[in-house]
Amino acid sequence: MRVLVTGGAGFIGSHIVTALKARGHDPVVLDALLPAAHPGPPALPDAEFVRADVRDADAVRAALRGVDVVCHQAAMVGLGKDFADAPGYVGCNDLGTAVLLAEMAAAEVRRLVLAGSMVVYGEGRYTCERHGTVRPGPRRTDDLTVGRFEPRCPDCGAELVPGLVGEDAPMDPRNVYATTKLAQEHLAASWARCVEGRAVSLRYHNVYGPGMPRDTPYAGVASFFRSALARGESPRVFEDGAQRRDFVHVRDVASANVVALEAVGGAPAGTLTAYNTGSGDPHTVGEMASALASAYGGPAPVVTGEFRLGDVRHITADSARLREDLGWHPRVGFAEGMADFARAGQRASAGAVG
Repeated sequence: MRVLVTGGAGFIGSHIVTALKARGHDPVVLDALLPAAHPGPPALPDAEFVRADVRDADAVRAALRGVDVVCHQAAMVGLGKDFADAPGYVGCNDLGTAVLLAEMAAAEVRRLVLAGSMVVYGEGRYTCERHGTVRPGPRRTDDLTVGRFEPRCPDCGAELVPGLVGEDAPMDPRNVYATTKLAQEHLAASWARCVEGRAVSLRYHNVYGPGMPRDTPYAGVASFFRSALARGESPRVFEDGAQRRDFVHVRDVASANVVALEAVGGAPAGTLTAYNTGSGDPHTVGEMASALASAYGGPAPVVTGEFRLGDVRHITADSARLREDLGWHPRVGFAEGMADFARAGQRASAGAVG
């Protein structure tokens, strides 16, 4: 199977290319190698390589020749620095996806696996003892400033119990990045309906592992902590460290992509199917920082009480659908994965696009 992997030189994309090669597939990498993400030449996988931006229709058209299925990873990632990043996110993520899908339609490539994200949900699933399942709104700045981090029941103000969020939960993106990731899914669903295509969105939870970019405001929290440790500094844990996340190793995410790429041809025509892609073993951010610091050899994390607007409190995955439909299972446990990440190298990074 010949697979076009956009963003295939990036953190997750490069692991997908390696996994595809191991399964006997023929990956083609399309990556702009923008200096913001690749300040120096990256180590490219042993695959055909096209240096081009996914927004370049001519380059995408050429790269699609002979391709059976597309694995779309190219994106600007993370929460970013401030709203000034909005045009960059929309251009890279949404315009780039629209150009890719238009060229796929013209080339009659009808299968797509998209790098989705759990950020499309906003807050995760919460239960109130009195009102059952509820959806709290965005947290208020005045609450966060005085350390009231936990969302409360919007009906009675009671404490809530966080749970696992499923793919059928309502969408509620809380920042620009999240909004662009949801727009990518809507574009892919429209493409599928128009051309009788088949699409899968893998909604990644907190991906970490070897090759994460370092020292960038656009990476995930695991990268922030690992970068601090490499500088000899304590990881700075925001809020009180009790935020719950699902940390999933990049090798497991790569294997999920390979499984989805092999199975997407059997999906119903004209549809997009979303799958949560998580470890199924939630941990707090504080637990992750402690495990990583311990495996690295210190220094210990510092809980700061700081916060970022747009962050959500708890978001953890129910990945049962991916396991049941496609037979995928994560293989890297939390302790093993953090020990692996603590020893692994990070890629140099100057900024934003991966």
